[in-house]
Amino acid sequence: MRYLTVRLGPTENGAFHPVGKRLADEPSIQREAIHHIELLAGGTVLTLAEGSGDRQRYEQLMAESPHVDDVLVSGDERWLATSQFTARGPVQQLLEWRQKSDLVVEMPIPINDDGSMRITYLGSETDFQELYDKSLDATDLDFEVIETGEYDPDVDTFLRGLTPRQQEVLQAAVEVGYYSEPRAATHEDVATAVGIAPTTAGSHLRKIESRVFGALVR
Repeated sequence: MRYLTVRLGPTENGAFHPVGKRLADEPSIQREAIHHIELLAGGTVLTLAEGSGDRQRYEQLMAESPHVDDVLVSGDERWLATSQFTARGPVQQLLEWRQKSDLVVEMPIPINDDGSMRITYLGSETDFQELYDKSLDATDLDFEVIETGEYDPDVDTFLRGLTPRQQEVLQAAVEVGYYSEPRAATHEDVATAVGIAPTTAGSHLRKIESRVFGALVR
């Protein structure tokens, strides 16, 4: 079995979904990952998504959207939300095609800071080519191949669960000695190596540790 990891996002003038664009534009909210997504009868999308930041603002934006039918949120600074909303645009195209495809999507799907998604598909080269062709046909989608190869669930799972920025921060942290014993670097050192603010580096490291350690105990 092979895997294909892609960055999938809306074009500059488009959006996956109107409510997704509002969430992506809200600075107090960070969408972390999608743990489940399913197209139901009647064109309704059911999702289980992970987020962090201002939960009340998230609930407000979801409640104000005419496209959202229902939402339930659990957690505080970091939370899980199950929601149902009307499928439309690229979301509808992708989910309808996925129902007919033999490809399997590895969960969870990390969400990048710009609202794009890092998706890993499992299947054959023929399936991947069909995915690529479908993405080209969808004019509202920006499709970028990140990597491909033989699928090894034991070796690759952790890194595939991190966004490109998180992988960059993790690599820098290891190289400067943040995870050495005794610790030889600080958030400031990691931030300098990557070119970001220390608070941002600290936030990325906490998210990395939460995702990796969470995967270890599941």
